[in-house]
Amino acid sequence: MRTSQGLFVTWRDAPADAETRGIRALSRAGFVKKVGAGLYAHLPLMTRVMARLETLLRRELEGAAQEVDFPLLQPQALWQQSGRWDAYTRAEGIMFTVTDRAGRAHALGPTHEELAASVVGDVARSYRDLPLCVYQIGRKFRDELRPRAGLLRTQEFVMKDAYSFHTTPDDLAAQFCAMSDVYARVLTRLGVPWRAVEADSGSIGGTGSREFMLLSDVGEDEVLYSPDGQYAANAERAVGRAADPGPSPFAGATRRRTPDAGTVEAACAALGCAPGHMVKNVLLLATFARPDADDRVPVLVSVRGDDSVNTVKVWNAVQERAGQVGGGTLLRLDAAGPDIWADPAAVPLGYVAPDLPDEVLARQDTLHPDFLRLCDREAAALRDFATGANETGWHVTGANWHAQYRLPDIVDLRQARAGDACRHDPAQHLQAARAIEVGHVFQLGTRYTDALNITVSGPDGTPQPVFMGCYGLGVTRLVQAVAEVHNDERGLVWPEIIAPYHVVLTVVNMQDAAQAQAAGQLYADLRAAGVDVLLDDRDERPGVKFADAELWGIPWRVTIGRALDRGEVEIQERTSGHVETMPIRDAVTWLGERGT
Repeated sequence: MRTSQGLFVTWRDAPADAETRGIRALSRAGFVKKVGAGLYAHLPLMTRVMARLETLLRRELEGAAQEVDFPLLQPQALWQQSGRWDAYTRAEGIMFTVTDRAGRAHALGPTHEELAASVVGDVARSYRDLPLCVYQIGRKFRDELRPRAGLLRTQEFVMKDAYSFHTTPDDLAAQFCAMSDVYARVLTRLGVPWRAVEADSGSIGGTGSREFMLLSDVGEDEVLYSPDGQYAANAERAVGRAADPGPSPFAGATRRRTPDAGTVEAACAALGCAPGHMVKNVLLLATFARPDADDRVPVLVSVRGDDSVNTVKVWNAVQERAGQVGGGTLLRLDAAGPDIWADPAAVPLGYVAPDLPDEVLARQDTLHPDFLRLCDREAAALRDFATGANETGWHVTGANWHAQYRLPDIVDLRQARAGDACRHDPAQHLQAARAIEVGHVFQLGTRYTDALNITVSGPDGTPQPVFMGCYGLGVTRLVQAVAEVHNDERGLVWPEIIAPYHVVLTVVNMQDAAQAQAAGQLYADLRAAGVDVLLDDRDERPGVKFADAELWGIPWRVTIGRALDRGEVEIQERTSGHVETMPIRDAVTWLGERGT
């Protein structure tokens, strides 16, 4: 390609709202152009990078899955069957929906579990048809509340999503490992720092999942991991051992006056204890979708005073107990507001005890009459602890479960953090790193196939369940994630395997007939040798061309200038900046040997 014949535009400055180094570099180099909140046009250089990444993915998936192409519009009925229509349109609110002229509602695909299961369920009728794995690379749409960080969180993006179907959980587990290996190879070939971590399955569901994280300071996820490499998890899911608070200073249950001590810090100062000796009680309100009207369930969560509540873990615990409070899809989990109390003055915020009576709740048709009570493991292990006394200005000290308070359901609810002792080895302590999630693989089990009534005929002719997996990788997101890692003060530094071009030919003076002719011949020879080459034949100053070549991040720059008088060209490697001078006749072979 010749720059004079294409769309190659660079800018001195990045857009004011470009938040990270990666999106600033991609914008300045003319790879992308923002057209709206979370919406980006892919210009020619970006399109080539995307195509090369997709080619890499297809090569790695060869033999592991077959490529398909599912429609972006999906019938509402499928999502209602799976129970995710409310979850995606109301709870998370991230699904765009449209209605056709006949009044039929459709989802504008944020993901394709339901549709993939439906299609394969209609095709695969016998156990002999399985295992089966299909994938697609295409557009997805999500109505993000706050699109941010360029291509890392957008309304429209390209994803590689795969779906597998099996007759046994063991076969599903083997495919889960095989797809994990595909992701590992791809990220390794891209030369980026990455880590596979345990993850929360979220609204996708299933029996277990793993995220592939690209380590970067601009990531919105936190990864917690052990120094020995035996444990790594997203902070949403991570577990650790809280530090031992030491012996309790309290003995025997006693009510103590604690005026103006409505925070853990103030209460500890008044009582002469450490936060780890306290149980704090957090009031939340869970809203469930019901057939007639949404129902609200008050939730009381007890954790140690030095711990934070992990809302993802609480969400999962509440959803798992939906059957205890009337069933339905959990839509929201909010701080409890004053409208749910029979008498707000009777709820002493900052002084609540684990046994706050159900009678404080207002009797309302849409409000569950009892608290759903949950207790974190670390709080459940405390002895002789301090907590609120259900009266403003008072605490109880020296309290114990089963004596002063009934022990609620015990669940891991605390937010693990750096410094926690590891569960597998208390001598190891969790460390933290920021990361960008670029891939997520799930063992779904029968979550969707049961909901859609999908079975296959077994060897004896009886129906048997189908176990499903799904495997997503954000293609657009991964491109920017690579750009976040592979850049310097001069611009992008693409790994050769996905660089838009292998070589850029920079002609110092296009008005020099010899340089122009030599460049044209070398350009033709490189193309004939199968080398991806960009000829910068613009009538621009050399400094502008050199700066643009570095901004584009193309691995090799060949400069055709004064050295041509000796029959030579200069070849500079973008990564190291090292320059080789060689006869122009040797350049094609030399560069071809360094191609991908």
